[in-house]
Amino acid sequence: MNENLFASFIAPTILGLPAAVLIILFPPLLIPTSKYLINNRLITTQQWLIKLTSKQMMTMHNTKGRTWSLMLVSLIIFIATTNLLGLLPHSFTPTTQLSMNLAMAIPLWAGAVIVGFRSKIKNALAHFLPQGTPTPLIPMLVIIETISLLIQPMALAVRLTANITAGHLLMHLIGSATLAMSTINLPSTLIIFTILILLTILEIAVTLIQAYVFTLLVSLYLHDNT
Repeated sequence: MNENLFASFIAPTILGLPAAVLIILFPPLLIPTSKYLINNRLITTQQWLIKLTSKQMMTMHNTKGRTWSLMLVSLIIFIATTNLLGLLPHSFTPTTQLSMNLAMAIPLWAGAVIVGFRSKIKNALAHFLPQGTPTPLIPMLVIIETISLLIQPMALAVRLTANITAGHLLMHLIGSATLAMSTINLPSTLIIFTILILLTILEIAVTLIQAYVFTLLVSLYLHDNT
């Protein structure tokens, strides 16, 4: 009970060296691969999910946008596996770090914007000034649209960080309450423990949904610029 509430969000170290890089590289090792002509059920299910996700995100894109399909599928798999591993006891979730999420959001957003300015610069510049804008409002609208464009990667990173952090904090609080009530009132402990199980199931869904939302928004930014 005396444990710091935010202790699980501190980046771990091994012999004084940061271990975040090793943790980030660990999830891809969990993705099974097959060396045989006929895949087992796990590999088949994995490939079906990847094809389903890729088809849903790439349907709205043109040929140039579909060249990003491998990157977007890799992104959603990485975020989903990292979030799920973070639900394990005594584990560290890199996606609770705003710096980590910004490091993913800014390059992807910048790449989509650069593609837009290179391929169709007129349409990209047209977003800064909606058609039919009164002349006195032009400077203000250009500033507002510029700010809204620059804030997109921050919104991506903050959304993912806030949702994952909030779920972990709530699970930590309810878990601590369950442990404290176990020596006081057994019926109340069972009720709180049931709530904890339901919250864990909800958090599993949230981790997968947030991975999908992050990747889908990047895909939408790309669609607007291709």
